Amino acid sequence: MRIISFAVLIIVLNGLWTWGINLPQDVGLDVPDGKLNSLSFAPFRKGQDPIKGLFPTPAEMDADLKLVSQKTHNIRTYASSEGSMPALPELAGKYGLTMLQGAWLNSVRDKNKKEIDELIRSANAHPDVIKRVIVGNEVLLRGELPVNKLIEYIREVKRSVKQPVSYADVWSMYVQHPELMKEVDFITIHILPYWEDRPITVDEAPEHIQRIVSNIRQQADAITPNKPILIGESGWPSVGRQRGWATPSVVNEARFIRALITVANDNHFDYNIVEAFNQPWKSAIEGVVGANWGLYSVDRQEVFPLTGHVYENPQWFKEFAVSCAIFLMITLRYWQSLRSLSPLHLVVFLGFLQLLAVLLVSQMQSLWSTSYSDSQQVKTLIIVGSNIVLAGLIVRRSYVMLADQAVSEVLGEMLYTLYVLFSAFALYETYQIALNGRYLSFSTVATYIPVIGLLGLMVIRTISERQWTLATMGLTSLLGDMSPKFYQNKIIGGLLLLVGVVLIAGETDAFMTGHDLIVEQPIFADRLRVCLTFTLTNGQLLGWLGSLVVLALPLLIGNGKK
Repeated sequence: MRIISFAVLIIVLNGLWTWGINLPQDVGLDVPDGKLNSLSFAPFRKGQDPIKGLFPTPAEMDADLKLVSQKTHNIRTYASSEGSMPALPELAGKYGLTMLQGAWLNSVRDKNKKEIDELIRSANAHPDVIKRVIVGNEVLLRGELPVNKLIEYIREVKRSVKQPVSYADVWSMYVQHPELMKEVDFITIHILPYWEDRPITVDEAPEHIQRIVSNIRQQADAITPNKPILIGESGWPSVGRQRGWATPSVVNEARFIRALITVANDNHFDYNIVEAFNQPWKSAIEGVVGANWGLYSVDRQEVFPLTGHVYENPQWFKEFAVSCAIFLMITLRYWQSLRSLSPLHLVVFLGFLQLLAVLLVSQMQSLWSTSYSDSQQVKTLIIVGSNIVLAGLIVRRSYVMLADQAVSEVLGEMLYTLYVLFSAFALYETYQIALNGRYLSFSTVATYIPVIGLLGLMVIRTISERQWTLATMGLTSLLGDMSPKFYQNKIIGGLLLLVGVVLIAGETDAFMTGHDLIVEQPIFADRLRVCLTFTLTNGQLLGWLGSLVVLALPLLIGNGKK
């Protein structure tokens, strides 16, 4: 009866906590009529990739256009000639959508000609649907064309179509190449606060957008007065790595878009939101964050609504139910053994078991939902499988300590081996992020079990022995009765701390080399101070550094009583 009472209590507390952190959020004013002025439309689904030439079918695009017609009046496209893209104008018109059609330019001359020719043909064939055209997207930012060649393409299209013609790039490219302002019929700038050299918080983003548009307007009026400005891309990621103070989340994405629409309506800004659907193919280029800017998931499920309250995790109850099921199954497995534990030890064991179950379910959902390719899914299966095995061993080790049973050398060696492997994984992941971490997410979720497992074993050991000494918190002592591995442990532990320092240096250097930040902070010392602040106040980075410390310290501590 005592076991049942404590188990129910723990499930109730878990439910209250999970419910409390998943309450609906007020994210600002509803979007008028629940529809955007314009929305970027890339209709690629799982397994499709424009880089590999894997395009959706006309039937798939038709279904997507029907879906997005509920969210927007206009769509912006980026390519004209590839795959099934030529069919888009006719399909869009079927659902009453207008188009801002683009031609994708790069360094390949023949492909550029094909794109330009199709853009011209399509614009002339569908003037009732295609209202404006864009010649090239961020080709200057990518360094794939010189500005004079881009201008040649713009002029060619202007001579050949009746619709207004533009070129789209990040706002700073128009600042660097003001001659473009004379060439285009309307100026198309991308303002993505998350990606700025000085990352902008979601709360600061509306003011930032107003400031950028005002600055571009002032510069443009000095060159070519009263030329229209389009915010060609603006949005916020729902998942991915934090940059400085810019944090991806579903609630933040919804809050940003609601605020942007309010600012645009108040100031009569023309805008296009990026984007309709999450794009899994972008993960190979831009990591998890690049694949998660959509109003809809890759499975065509709404990520968040344009009206009403927003849930960060609308599937929270399913995850809660699964974690409780795991908790109850393991409790039943240990039922007879748990009868011998004291009330305190029983509560500690059951509470720790429920925590591990919650972390496992959260890890499974998070890693699998952000695995977009076969290789990523295999990696996820290996990580989750290793965490499940480790969790089972940790549960066994915690029971042994609480029941004051004889330790098992085999159990200890298995635990130790897995911890060494996870430490090696943490070293590799941290080195990769430090080396080139702009698009790589921190691996905190992948190490939930080893990190929380170590902390839990420390607490359980203290409770079971009714004392705490630093010496008994060494890894080989915590995990079981095995021979201490002093030198090996200290080398691994030292490397974990060292690579953490390298991560701080790498993250800071990535900000230091940003062009716009250099212009804003030309003095090295001032720029270093700003960049260090971005790094050392990044919650995700600090969480990962904390994980490294938790893994490292038991390796560095001397091993005392087993």
